[in-house]
Formats: sequence, C-alpha cells, structure tokens
Amino acid sequence: MELNSSEQQSEHTLFDSSGAASGGAEEDFMSQDAPLSTRMRPRTLDEFVGQEHILGHKRALRVAIEEDKLTSCIFYGPTGCGKTTLAYIIARMTKAHFERFSAVTAGVNDVKRVVSEARMRRKRFSQRTILFVDEIHRFNRAQQDAFLPHVEDGTIILIGATTENPFFSLNAPLLSRSRIYRFEPLAPEHIRIIVERALKDEERGLGKLELKIDENALRHLCERSNGDARRALDALELAAAIATSDTNTKGGATITLPLVEDALQEVAVIYDKAGDSHYDTISAFIKSIRGSDPDAALYWLAKMLCAGEDPRFIARRLVIHASEDIGNADPIALLVASAAAQAVELVGMPEAQLVLAQATIYLATAPKSNSCCLAIGRAMKDIEERGAMPVPKHLRDASYAGAKRLKHGVGYLYPHDYPEHYVPQEYLPEGAKSQPYYIPTNMGFERVIGKRMERWKMLKETTMRGNREVGGGEVQIAIGEGDSRELLRSGGDEIMNRDISLSFREDGIAVVSPNGELDLSTAEALRERLNEALLSARVGVIVNLRDVTFMDSVTFGILLGAMRRAKERGIQFVLASPSEHDRKIISMTRLDEVFEIHDDLVSAVNSILSARG
Repeated sequence: MELNSSEQQSEHTLFDSSGAASGGAEEDFMSQDAPLSTRMRPRTLDEFVGQEHILGHKRALRVAIEEDKLTSCIFYGPTGCGKTTLAYIIARMTKAHFERFSAVTAGVNDVKRVVSEARMRRKRFSQRTILFVDEIHRFNRAQQDAFLPHVEDGTIILIGATTENPFFSLNAPLLSRSRIYRFEPLAPEHIRIIVERALKDEERGLGKLELKIDENALRHLCERSNGDARRALDALELAAAIATSDTNTKGGATITLPLVEDALQEVAVIYDKAGDSHYDTISAFIKSIRGSDPDAALYWLAKMLCAGEDPRFIARRLVIHASEDIGNADPIALLVASAAAQAVELVGMPEAQLVLAQATIYLATAPKSNSCCLAIGRAMKDIEERGAMPVPKHLRDASYAGAKRLKHGVGYLYPHDYPEHYVPQEYLPEGAKSQPYYIPTNMGFERVIGKRMERWKMLKETTMRGNREVGGGEVQIAIGEGDSRELLRSGGDEIMNRDISLSFREDGIAVVSPNGELDLSTAEALRERLNEALLSARVGVIVNLRDVTFMDSVTFGILLGAMRRAKERGIQFVLASPSEHDRKIISMTRLDEVFEIHDDLVSAVNSILSARG
C-alpha cells in the first residue's frame, strides 16, 4: 500500500519527534558550540582511525556496514576508542531507520515505543530499524530481556555499546543473538593522526587558528591520552585556548609541552574494579609472577594500586598463587604471602603497597611448581569417578569406648616407634587410587621432598619384598633398629647425600660434614644426616663446618634441635671449624653460649674423648 506525501510526512515526523533521527547526529557534529572531540567525529569509514582488526579491508563488520546488511551486535571497549562514532557512521550510511538512546536515561517504556514504531515501519514501508543503545550494560536483566523477541524476529537491529565485558554484564540469551566486536584502545600513532587532523581542519577543527605544536608536546599528548581520542582532543582544545590567549597575534601560537601537561593533568587509569579491566589486570599480574618476571608483576601491581584496587583482594590472590604455582618448591612463599595479607589488614594503604611489593617480588623470584595443584586435582578426580571409599579399620578412630569391639585401630603401626619415624603401611582404601597424586618436581625444596619420598619408597619395597620371601599373606611390618641401621649404612661407613657426608669412627663418634651453602634447599638432607648420626653414635656427634660457605637461620635451627636430641641421649654435640663469618653470627646471636665450638676436627674429637674419661 502506498501513502500519499502528507501521510509519509506525518509518519516521518512521528518517528523524528524523539530526536533520534540520523540527521540530529550530523547537526551535533557541525555545531560550533560542541566540543572539539564531537566536531571531529569521523563521518565515513575512510575517515575512521584505528580498529583495523574489525574494520580493515574485507573485514566482516566493514562489509556488513558497506552493504547495509548489519545484524545485531555489541561494541565493547574502553572510552574514546570509536564505538559511538562508528554508530553515527552507520546512521549516515544505512537505509534503515536509525534510533539512538542511552541506557542511563531510558527504560522499558522507551524500548516498547521504539519496537512499536519499528514494527509499524517494517509493515508499512518494509524499512528496517537500527536501535543504538549506549551504555547498554546499565540495563538490568529484565530490561535486556525486553529486546530478545524483537531482535530474534528482526523487528529491530540492536547495536549496543559498553565499556564493560558483555560476558559479565549482559545476559546469555541477548549475547547469543548478537555479534561481539571488541574495540581496543587507540595506539599513540592513531592519536597522532587524529590530533594532526584536528589542527589542520578549518571547517570543524582548529585549522583557522594556524596553531603549531612542539614535537615533544605532541608525543606526550599521544602517549599520555591512554588510547582515548576524546581525551586527547579535549586536552588539545584546552591547550589551544591557553596558547591563543597568551599571544597578541591572531594566529601562529605554539602549543608547548607545559601547556599539554597542564591540559592533560593526571591521566586516569582505565580500570573498572567490577569489570573486564579488573580481571584482565589481575590475570596479567598472576601470570607475570608465574612467569618469574618481577618487573612485569610490579607494573601490574602498580596499575591496580593506582586505580584504587582493594589491596586485600591483591593479597588474597598472592596467598592463592603461593600454593597454586609455587607450592613446596618454596614452602616459605605461603608464609610470606600469608604474612603480607595479615600486614595489609594491619597497616592499610598507602604503606600496604610496600608489603604487597615485597611479597610480589618474593613470589615472582621463587622456584615454581604446580605439583600441589595437580595433586589435589588428581585426588578430586578419583573421588568423583570412583566414589568416596570407607576408611580402613586400622586407621579408624579407636579413642572412644566400644572401638575395640569394632576392631577399630587394630593393626595400626605407630610411626614414631620405628627408626626414622617411618614404617610402611597402607593408608588408602583398596582400589581408591588410580595413580600417584603428588609428584614432586626437581625445583627448589621439592628436590629434597623427592629424595625423602624415594627413600620411603625404598624402605617400603624392601619390607614388602621381605614379607613375600617369608611366605606372603598379611604380615605385620616391624623394622628393628639393626635392620634400619643396615639400610641406612648400606654401602659402607660413609653415606653421601646432597654434599653432606656422614662417617662413623671406631671410638663411637659420628662426624657430619656438610659442603657449600646450607639453606632451605639443603635443610632436610642435613636433618636426615644428623638423625642418622644421633641414631648410631655412642659417644658424640661432631658437625664439621670446614667446607661450609654459608649458613642461614633454618640451618641454625636444625643444629639446635640436633643438640637437644643429643643431650636426651646422653651424648655430646659439638661444632668444628666454623668460618669467621659464621663465628660472628654465632656470637651475635649468643649461640656461642649454647654450642660447644672448636677450631678444628682434631680438637673437637679430643674434647669429646677427654670428657668421657
């Protein structure tokens, strides 16, 4: 059905009454009262700067716009990168009716009005309607649902613009009916093109002022605008106003670096604590720590702190990371992260940034292992696939009345009753385990753990082999002191492990001789050698420090523990040949009042023997 001219005019006026017609956008561009950033909006795709990944030659979005075959889509990205500008270009190029409103001020009634008009326009003129909704993330779920049937049946073509990640802020049904186009911040070279264009354009820009701009000022403006063309142009306009007010000539003023710095002021960090930038930045932070790059980690930490991120959130992520990506390669990492979290609560900002920086550097430079993360994952998978098995009877609680009648705890072997405080026995239900859960790496302290687990495995295999040789069946495991010592001393009177030797003298003195640096990575090996020495020595134990180049506080703690156990056994425990540096440390910490120290091994042996008489 055709309408006469008056009807068409009436229809056109009805739809333009909302002020949403595409002509209004062009009038906004040309208004001399509008900000420079508005006047300089590109009018065609050829004028559009940046976003080549979605608007480059033969790209799907560009082809759809040029051929007027656009479908519903979401423009997603930071401010000043061209989302609204592209919508205006579409309004100029399309044959469809173009309407625009902002989710800040619009509601469901506005949506109903647009849909009603679009349906009538489609029926009477076969004309499509494009609805551009700025800040679409501000619509709640119910308001977003109002679009669904009309987007699906083609009554409206929806273009939504948002600075927040649509996968967090928009509902799934609306996303499934729309294409998502991510806009990136403009690069400094893009900003330069836009600024130089504004300086030359006499119709919409500042060309009539014949302004000049210093190269340093231009570079600073492009780099410090944070990829935001609107911010760059607004700062340029302000700097130009200041420059022209300071000159008596009509034209030829120069925009200098101080003017640009004054116009820009402090660049706001683009960071939405509830949106995409929040998740992207914390992701970059954790990945930088995982990748052992302290500088990159500190950069992302600084960005979060400058943007006002909650320091407690950062501290929590550090605690998680300490277990997830470092684990037992450096067990101290979890203590550092936990202490940092506690300190952040105690001191608050701005001092908390020092605490977070220290923890970040420690974690970034720590040896890495995800063995703990993989281990719990394997265990959880077995529970999910095999079900939760009952606790074996020998491991069940036997502390309450009646447990004996149920035979709870019967057959349990108490590890502390055995040499090395270890005895092989089964702790898992039968058929519960599909594979080893914890597999230590060769990184950091996990090397020590791996050695320890290898020894336990050897003891278990030796015991099981012995059980099979006496006829098999269910045999209670019992390792006597003689058996243990034979295993410990297999291969002769000297045992080597991680450069820590152990030798036994005929006079009943055991000599432990470490070599090199003694720190967290050697702590367990030193503890094992000392335990073996204390187990075998009859008269005394000497720790010969002649070849030790460094000792940390962990090592001193292990030596103190060994000395206490020696006293309990009634044997002497002495140190021999410490370095000058270690002597100073021992003296400063007043450990010389605790340890018996000798200049060399011979004097240490003579001291022990003379004390025995």
